[in-house]
Amino acid sequence: MKYGIVTGASKGLGEGIAKKMLDKKINLIAVSRTENQEFRQAAANAGVQYEFYPCDLSSVSDVSNVFNEIAAALFNREPETVYLVNNAGVIEPIDLAGALEETAILDNIQVNLAAPVLICNLFLKKAEETGSQLYIANVTSGAAERPVHGWSMYCSTKAAINMFTRTAALELNNRQSTSKIIAYSPGIMDTGMQETIRSSTQDAFIEIGKFREYKEKNMLKSPGEVGEALVRLLLDGDVENGRVYYVNELL
Repeated sequence: MKYGIVTGASKGLGEGIAKKMLDKKINLIAVSRTENQEFRQAAANAGVQYEFYPCDLSSVSDVSNVFNEIAAALFNREPETVYLVNNAGVIEPIDLAGALEETAILDNIQVNLAAPVLICNLFLKKAEETGSQLYIANVTSGAAERPVHGWSMYCSTKAAINMFTRTAALELNNRQSTSKIIAYSPGIMDTGMQETIRSSTQDAFIEIGKFREYKEKNMLKSPGEVGEALVRLLLDGDVENGRVYYVNELL
């Protein structure tokens, strides 16, 4: 059987990915703070399993407890293929270096970097032990590749997740593992994160006018369209280990 695990699944890109997995009859494990009630009916309609695990990804203990529980239950079923999508992320803090709040700094590192690394580490170990085929997609950003005024933490953590992905892929290739790990850059979408960006201040985020224009001129992609592109890529199976895939390459 095939299983998909999606973090931040209740809304935005995570919701788009989760819905497309259900459409493709992949058993879904959704992880987020709150549950998207639409998934239960969608899973029933598709005739697949659906499970929801509440988790606060900013909590190290929550991540450890929840994902150890998921991994133990999942790999005991001897799944044919597991698709793990580390989608959850936070843009905050949006502010100048020197004015960043300590708690916001630590939360950004935990959600954007530490949590996906911990989850990848656990699932790679379990896949190796059980011989399951594992595909991991870590959601990244174009901000990983250029400095953005006011986004020092977001740029830094996304750059770090890209390097983790490339390094883990190198290690998998060197030991001839069947598991694959990639990064996925979804571009600019019409999500809650974009609302947060547009509500910041000019001083904190110097490019705010550009991002407000994206919304005003209807230039934002839908999370469903972007999510479908990723699921199509994963199901194709012919992914290049360690590669950063960009949504515009897939649409």
